[in-house]
Amino acid sequence: MHSHDLLIDGYHRIKEEVHAVLDGLSAEQLQARPGDDANSITWLIWHLTRVQDDHVADAAGTDQVWLAQDWAARFDLPLPETDTGYGHTPKEVGQVRVASGELLLGYHDAVHERSLQYLSGLTDADLDRIVDEGWDPPVTLGVRLMSVLSDDLQHVGQAAYARGLL
Repeated sequence: MHSHDLLIDGYHRIKEEVHAVLDGLSAEQLQARPGDDANSITWLIWHLTRVQDDHVADAAGTDQVWLAQDWAARFDLPLPETDTGYGHTPKEVGQVRVASGELLLGYHDAVHERSLQYLSGLTDADLDRIVDEGWDPPVTLGVRLMSVLSDDLQHVGQAAYARGLL
């Protein structure tokens, strides 16, 4: 087994959980928030997908699926096109709305496919490449990809919890 096989397995788990969380939910359920300052299922899935898209595209040196495949226009959110949701206020969280889970699934699946294309071509040596010198120590590609995996699994877990509260 190679390192990229473990990453691919982890990213597949994100996709499986996203599909499970969104299955059968109405637009109203997707937008429901457990509290005034809490995140909706829509926001959580959108955000985790935006982060994966942003970070993997940056590491790969490619355009984000969000922009390249016109997902920003399809979502038509009242937010900057480059927004990933990081640091959103409760008001901004409420602005991330969809008519159905199909839009979220379409975008997530497109990002997942792009991520798998990139991950499948990586070697163990690639994972040592520095991708962000703004941290001490500098961030390697392997650490960045694991960070995305961890963040996405946490957010999909939050979405599953929010679904359980419905």
